[in-house]
Parts: sequence; C-alpha cells; structure tokens
Amino acid sequence: MLYLKKQLDSLFKEGNQMDLRIGDIIRLKKPHPCGSSEWEILRVGMDFRLKCMGCGHLVMLPRKEVEKKIRQVKRPAGEANGAEE
Repeated sequence: MLYLKKQLDSLFKEGNQMDLRIGDIIRLKKPHPCGSSEWEILRVGMDFRLKCMGCGHLVMLPRKEVEKKIRQVKRPAGEANGAEE
C-alpha cells in the first residue's frame, strides 16, 4: 500500500494535478460493468476521455473525479516516467 501511495505521489506536478498523458493506461478503484478496471486515456484537460480496455466503451469524466479514483498508472513501454519530450 505504501509503494502505491509513493507511486501516485510521484505523478503529481506543482499545480496539484497528476501528470497523466494521452496513451497512459490507468486502473480505477471500481471495475466497469464489463469486468475490466483498466482504462486508456484518450483526452486530457479539465475532463478526461477514457476508453474501457475490456469493451471499448468511451466515457468523459471530470479531472477531479478521475484523480480521486485512480489506483495505478501504466506508461507506454517506450516512455520513461520522468522524461519530457
């Protein structure tokens, strides 16, 4: 549990917003009705556009709600955690 908290804390930028990027795969606390808990980020801003990795359903959620419900963040294979392009 402590490791998870450190991982999530490392994602916060100075403005108290998480550093989430398009293409990241996030795991939320509650699963989607299809059974999958993983979502791909398609849009980032005040709202997030998320795609369910199980059934492909698209949802739009406010940033505050997404940041509150995140359990884990997976970056794409070629991208380092702290590298900015």
